[in-house]
Amino acid sequence: MPSRTWTPAALSSERRRLSGLCWRVVEAQHVASTMKIVDTLAEQSLLETLLEGTKPPVPSECRDLHYLLATPFRYGAPYPSGSRFRRPGFSPGVFYGSTGAATAVAEAAFHRILFFAESPKTRWPSVAGEYTVFSVKFRTASAVDLTRPPLNADRRRWTHPTDYSTCQDLADRAREARIEALKYPSARAADGVNLALLTCKAFAARQPAERQTWRIHVGSYGVRAVCTFPESRLEFDRKSFADDPRIAALNWER
Repeated sequence: MPSRTWTPAALSSERRRLSGLCWRVVEAQHVASTMKIVDTLAEQSLLETLLEGTKPPVPSECRDLHYLLATPFRYGAPYPSGSRFRRPGFSPGVFYGSTGAATAVAEAAFHRILFFAESPKTRWPSVAGEYTVFSVKFRTASAVDLTRPPLNADRRRWTHPTDYSTCQDLADRAREARIEALKYPSARAADGVNLALLTCKAFAARQPAERQTWRIHVGSYGVRAVCTFPESRLEFDRKSFADDPRIAALNWER
């Protein structure tokens, strides 16, 4: 059991200021996914305008933000399976990120491997996928830090590889307490730290601050991730995420 019941009142007493950069990974096709079905930039612009009109409206507090920032809060469709701080079904959006680019890439690498663990007949890709890793400034006077006492006493619950129920309960109570951001230890990167922004109000800028292009290749050896500028290389072998039973049971030979 958790060492303490974190009620909205208890979380309010742990409220603190938090600011910095939040790093997030998205597939690079968000830039050019429509380019392959049109002939000119004007046609692409028109197509993207038409597609935009079919999507749910952006929440009012997010309307002046770049779409990469607003998207996690936009869609009202049922959330399929839930995530660490978001329940499945109709639930409020969460902008997940990390305090560093390397941690964000580690999280993305884990989820790429998880896809293949849950799709055992899918072959490994022959080429690397291209991803954009971007940062955005955030600032809030209403954050909770799960990496510091007393909340870090429940670290095992915050980082459980498959059971997100305690984290989802915490997020519900944090919203009741009007907490805007959660800082928490990464379950996928040693010493990595993640961020969960619970509202668009936590952004301190309307546009991404920095962008990097990474190529991530998944195969029978694990994951290789390479960024050309600034130059960086990360590698995750078969054992890197094996504390997750879904990864431990993965058939690497396919």
